[in-house]
Amino acid sequence: MSPTPGSADDPAPGPWRRLHRALMPDYNRKATAYWWVVVCLGVAAVVGSAMSLAGEPTQVIVQVAVGVAVAMLAGIFPVRVPHSRNSYAAGEIFIFLLLLMHGPAAATLAAAGEAAVGSMRTSKRWTSRIISPAVAALAMLGSGALLQATLGALNASGLGNAGVVVVVAMVFAMSYFVTITLLLTAVLRLKRDEPFQLSDLFGVFGWVGIAYAASATVSALLFLVYKQTGIGVLMGLLPLLAMLLATLHYFFRQQESTEVARLAGAEAAEREAANAARHMRELEASERRFHSAFTHASIGMALLNFDGRVLQANPALAGLLGLQREALVQRPVQDFVVAEDRAKLAEQFSAITREVTEGFALQLRCRHRDGSEVWVASHCSFFSEPGASSPCLILQVQDISARRKAEQDLHHLAFHDSLTGLPNRRRFHELLAVAVQRAQEVPGDEFAVMFLDFDRFKLINDSLGHDAGDAFLVQVSRRIQDSLRPGDVVARLGGDEFAVLAQRLSAEAQAVMLAERMMEMLKRPFHVAGTELMTSASIGITFSKFGYTSPEHVLRDADTAMYKAKGSGKARYALFDTSLHTEVAQRLRLEGDLRHAIEAGTLTLAYQPIVALASGRLTGFEALVRWKHPADGTIAPGTFLPIAEEAGMMVRITDFVLHCACHQLRQWQDELDRQQQVQGAAAASPSGIAATPGGAARLLTMSVNVSGHDLAHPAFVARVSRALIESGLQACQLTLELTENILMSRLEGALGALRELRTLGVGLAVDDFGTGYSSLSHLATLPIDTLKIDRSFVARLKVGSREAAVVRSIILLGSSLGKSVLAEGIETESQFGQLNEMGCDLGQGFLLAPPLTAEQAEALLGGASWRERPSRAPAPAPSEIDAQTMLH
Repeated sequence: MSPTPGSADDPAPGPWRRLHRALMPDYNRKATAYWWVVVCLGVAAVVGSAMSLAGEPTQVIVQVAVGVAVAMLAGIFPVRVPHSRNSYAAGEIFIFLLLLMHGPAAATLAAAGEAAVGSMRTSKRWTSRIISPAVAALAMLGSGALLQATLGALNASGLGNAGVVVVVAMVFAMSYFVTITLLLTAVLRLKRDEPFQLSDLFGVFGWVGIAYAASATVSALLFLVYKQTGIGVLMGLLPLLAMLLATLHYFFRQQESTEVARLAGAEAAEREAANAARHMRELEASERRFHSAFTHASIGMALLNFDGRVLQANPALAGLLGLQREALVQRPVQDFVVAEDRAKLAEQFSAITREVTEGFALQLRCRHRDGSEVWVASHCSFFSEPGASSPCLILQVQDISARRKAEQDLHHLAFHDSLTGLPNRRRFHELLAVAVQRAQEVPGDEFAVMFLDFDRFKLINDSLGHDAGDAFLVQVSRRIQDSLRPGDVVARLGGDEFAVLAQRLSAEAQAVMLAERMMEMLKRPFHVAGTELMTSASIGITFSKFGYTSPEHVLRDADTAMYKAKGSGKARYALFDTSLHTEVAQRLRLEGDLRHAIEAGTLTLAYQPIVALASGRLTGFEALVRWKHPADGTIAPGTFLPIAEEAGMMVRITDFVLHCACHQLRQWQDELDRQQQVQGAAAASPSGIAATPGGAARLLTMSVNVSGHDLAHPAFVARVSRALIESGLQACQLTLELTENILMSRLEGALGALRELRTLGVGLAVDDFGTGYSSLSHLATLPIDTLKIDRSFVARLKVGSREAAVVRSIILLGSSLGKSVLAEGIETESQFGQLNEMGCDLGQGFLLAPPLTAEQAEALLGGASWRERPSRAPAPAPSEIDAQTMLH
């Protein structure tokens, strides 16, 4: 079967198919063909009728035009039939009248026009708007021709009287209605591909058929009047007919409005009655539900009068108090509340009585029959029961004892340390804030705060584990508590930090005695994890006399005093004074200035020569960092280097020193090479410093001190390598110095890096040797090239002294292990002579040369021995020596 034009199966839709798809998407081929046939025949009927009337007289054409216009106008305003869905269009009267007066052609035009107006009013589909006038034209042309032929035959036989005309017109109207119905119904049946059924005709006959018969009857009567009296009387009757139709239309509309109002009133009355009945049922159901809920509720409930007397109680309330329901009735509810809470409950009942409030919610403690307290959440409000003579109160009571206990537990967890059970930092802040406020308001109510920090707690954690550390903290907290006076508070602030609030002091000496008592208590050994431990604490103390306004400031100053105690040697206490504020502020200021100095590159280096003691010749330099502060002048390394180490700036400072020192030595080495080329490979300097017997320029060395932070840095070897590569310096010309204490404390972690540096060719030296602890086994296996004797031994070096024996032993140890020995701090001829006699390889100190600028150091490259140089720096005072602390 070929596809329907415009359907989805149509492969190439043209203009015709697009029109079909737009106008009749639900039409199949049969319905489409039928529609077009009917429309074409209808158009032919209209055109033929118009052409047949064209030859009529002007009077007839005018009458036909007026009739067509009136029929179309009547089709715009149909008369709605009351109590039905049908309407009556008076246009059929004028159509049938034109048929009787001027024949089928005139009626055809009127029927087509009236149908076009009606379809435009009732349908939005163009297919319906087009086919309706076509069907009306075909039906009227056929039925009209049949009527004209029938009347002609009757007139010819002498039977054409007035009654016959009326009857024939009615029969014609029926045939016209049937024809239109059949033609329109056929479209729907064809679209659905269904056969025609008689029910299609009879189902719509009803009012429409009667209306058509009535219209035909009226038309026949008007036609008879026209034949008897002429067109004038007919024109006079037409306005009367229009008025009749308008009156009928208005009457029917009034009937409809009246009926609608009656129905609406009836519906409103029914709804009101239904709502009233439903309301009563809901009230009854609500009352039943309330009594059921009241009786079976899981929370305690009671009805009270306005003074709190119980009128009715449910079993849950009786069970909550451990009593029978009968024991509650007619008793004041206050009798079941603990005495401390009765006043606030009575106050709320009084407020309700005075109409100040309509209800209240309180948390109360009730007394159980067994004497225990039960925490309850109560809610009381007005209650009006259906049928009651006066309103009362309804009280709802819920047991919240478990919740209150959980809240108390949470409060304890929030404000107490979980390990020791002591107040935590947050709780201590609250208590301290109260003490600060009280000290401001009550003169003479003094307090003190002690900040405790244990000196060896990290060692306990690292050696015995964190469980042992926790056990130690528990024992410590108990001892501190045992040392306190009544009313004093101890709190654990975190880690191994504790704070004590000593309140209501009559003298500062009481706080000092308390600190001494705690320090004595801490001297007793602790037994943790089967190990006997000895510990000590540094304690900082501050007093309320400084006029504190916030707890943060109190703890800050106590902490500052604690650091003062720790810096003074630990295991002691220190009292805060205002000068400590200046020290802390100064330290913070220097830290910020030092950070800017590093970023701006304003740090400088000084270079202290290293001399071979046997020949007096220059072998290298030690790079020493210097900081000339723009406001404070030159700041000693011993002041700013600890600040840099605490602030995490040592890695950047070491990188700066490595970079500058390596580049500077490379410049000096290039200068030596240039001098060697000028003098010639075989020439020798009078002092012998410029060239070696082999003819090659001697390589100078540069020593750079590194810190523990550098040694622990994962990229330390890479940083050293980068400095060597960027400067072009040979690895053997660089020596890194580490203090004995740093080396031994980080031995395991640093051993790999030291071996990598040794493989790279970098020299390694142990600085301050003799002041720490290192075993012979470590010295024999460590990749160390040089041992540097600490200046403290050299300063007390005298013939036959114990220091002389120690120095001699270090020199012999270095010689036996194949390591060179360098003595620091040579300041006198006697020291120089003894060290040279003992066989010490290298030396440095103010006797040989002080730390020099780069320009001053470059002047030494001429090669003269230190004894042969025309001027030497005098030995500095001890304070000046201390100021030259090197980078450790």
